[in-house]
Amino acid sequence: QVQLVESGGGLVQAGGSLRLSCAASGRTSSSYAMGWFRQAPGKEREFLTAISWNGGITYYADSVKGRFTISRDNTKNTVSLQINSLKPEDTAVYYCAARVSTVPGSTADSYDYWGQGTQVTVSS
Repeated sequence: QVQLVESGGGLVQAGGSLRLSCAASGRTSSSYAMGWFRQAPGKEREFLTAISWNGGITYYADSVKGRFTISRDNTKNTVSLQINSLKPEDTAVYYCAARVSTVPGSTADSYDYWGQGTQVTVSS
């Protein structure tokens, strides 16, 4: 089992930045690919970005390229998501997820473990 705990969400003004973190614990979590998703009220869960086990491969959804940056620190078992130039439409619950594979995926059903999510609210 892998446990994931997100943190770093909050209320921020449009144009601001946030850094979300995901702390992983459990068996061999450092060898898993990790991803970030978000879900706004009334919408489906949306893929944002993912990273391979060693950080060598990253994927980004077209909608977030240039504003979102994923990174990981396997010595601390953490994955981070830096979000810049926040927009009101970024308001959502943000989730990190772990995939039992060294290679990242871009669909929610390709991930095996999920955190509880952290709320990000962007005011205009």
